[in-house]
Amino acid sequence: EACARMLADDGVMLLHTIGRMGSPGTTDAFTRKYIFPGGYIPALSETVAASEKFRLIASDVETLRLHYAKTIRVWYDNCVTHRGAIIGLHDERFYRMWTFYLAGAATVFEYGSMCNYQIQFIRSRHALPITRDYLLTGD
Repeated sequence: EACARMLADDGVMLLHTIGRMGSPGTTDAFTRKYIFPGGYIPALSETVAASEKFRLIASDVETLRLHYAKTIRVWYDNCVTHRGAIIGLHDERFYRMWTFYLAGAATVFEYGSMCNYQIQFIRSRHALPITRDYLLTGD
């Protein structure tokens, strides 16, 4: 709703989001309780359906299949490297919970049902050129 309200009639927006590949489902209890309290990871179909009631047009979609797994593995390695500092700021329980989450998340983004979506939305079908060529030329 906020995006639709702020998007100009000839505007373009990009939504970069975590999503579930396949049909709608449930977010695991650990993530819902400890990492993203009350959170929900939607399927692409749910995200697009939610935009339709605000008359936004999904003009382009890219599925980033493996990118986030690589990012999360770097975060995991950094956490392991800086274990002492993290425990000093928080505690051992926090460190274990966070590294457990990162290890699991990296796995589900590489082998499971999670990915990142980049969805380009427009309000007017005339807001962008008809092909993606403008992406290459920087226009």
